Amino acid sequence: MNAPNNQAAKGCVFNIQHYSVHDGPGIRTIVFMKGCPLSCRWCSNPESQKINPEVAYNPNKCIGWAECFRCGSVCPSQAVRQEASGKISLDRASCTDCFACVDACPPKALHLFGAMMSVDEVMKAVERDSAFYSRSEGGLTISGGEPLVQADFTIALLKEAKRRRINTAMETCGAVEWERLQEACRHLNFLLYDIKSVDPQKHKEFTGADNALIMENLRKIRQTFPQLEVLVRTPLIPGFNDTEAEIATIVGFVNELHVGYELLPYHRMGQSKYQFLDREYPMGEVKLAEERAKELTEYAKQRRSTHADH
Repeated sequence: MNAPNNQAAKGCVFNIQHYSVHDGPGIRTIVFMKGCPLSCRWCSNPESQKINPEVAYNPNKCIGWAECFRCGSVCPSQAVRQEASGKISLDRASCTDCFACVDACPPKALHLFGAMMSVDEVMKAVERDSAFYSRSEGGLTISGGEPLVQADFTIALLKEAKRRRINTAMETCGAVEWERLQEACRHLNFLLYDIKSVDPQKHKEFTGADNALIMENLRKIRQTFPQLEVLVRTPLIPGFNDTEAEIATIVGFVNELHVGYELLPYHRMGQSKYQFLDREYPMGEVKLAEERAKELTEYAKQRRSTHADH
């Protein structure tokens, strides 16, 4: 059988993670797409926010200006600068994204976040794990960023996965056009949907956009695809939604729609990537106590069970 033409479509992918058990049922292969309409302060994948490939610099791997400087010698815009430490810095305003410095860097201190891949290239990586899917009822999960920023490519991936009889899931922030979300849902077995807050002003302050479209889209999904399994997830963020009152309002909204729900504890695992992109980590040094996360998780379960009893 000839493969469909959509296998030639290309999208910008910044990671393919194998053997995940956290983003959908069973053992999953997660394809992370670049591009996102939100700019959440706590984002653990800052490299996902822009849609195009980006140069990252890890100074811990850098050999140094005096010993190497191959990156600077090939840069046509002189965007590679010497630092007093002996390492380099990037003048990102001057950078033309030719990526010559990345190709020239022996220790890969300079590397790319994001690469253009075809549907077929992604699916070959996904199918490496196919033996685990049937045993665990797992499959492909498309995440990001926001997968539907690259809607044509994401939908092409979902269609091809279905053609190859691979279970499909997608994680979305919901801040996307309904038509794109609707088309994606037609090719999904499972949907992970983020609800961060039901307060529009607070949502806009911490993510850069209000939540009207997000909440409207979730309601439409339940109406249009009542058989689609949906898991709503809330990242638990200190200073944003780490109170009983905040969790109660979110759970109340979720309970109306009869979908699954879980809290995701705050973590700082993506902090180093901000440094690689010459960006400041917006959350500073704030932390969430493990005991507090457990308390709120238990509180959410109680609110859910109380609703179920009624």
